[in-house]
Amino acid sequence: MSGTRDITVTVNGATYPVSVEPRLLLVDFLRHTLGLTGTHVGCEHGVCGACTVLVDGDSARACLMLAIQADGRSIDTVEGLGRIGQMNALQESFHTHHALQCGFCTPGMLMTATDLLQKYPLATDDDIRRGLSGNLCRCTGYEHIVRAVRAVVDKRKAAP
Repeated sequence: MSGTRDITVTVNGATYPVSVEPRLLLVDFLRHTLGLTGTHVGCEHGVCGACTVLVDGDSARACLMLAIQADGRSIDTVEGLGRIGQMNALQESFHTHHALQCGFCTPGMLMTATDLLQKYPLATDDDIRRGLSGNLCRCTGYEHIVRAVRAVVDKRKAAP
């Protein structure tokens, strides 16, 4: 199988009709074709979670998915959450609670936590830990990350 395939993918709300090689990984498409370098390449085996994105609202490992599998789908990356001066509540909470150190795992953690916050009540810190257990961090010890997610959960509960 050679040549390219035409696909149309929506990334962070923008639609991209592009031609891609059938073997191109989604993580490489995002980083090299679209220039969205927030999605990190870590283990390249789906273990570390650094490449986590949302595909049609569900967290997925971009290193395990081909770009052609994203045809007709909606992808959300960390760049779509917010930006400096306009961070979303989760990003603000990560900042406030010092939930990052080197920052390599942070985009994947943010995307996984976004998925968790959209789908689950996260009643306990253990729920948050279980939800984030597929994302590896070598620096933080996870406590600050759990606190940051907990703060968002608590803030949502307190809102009318």
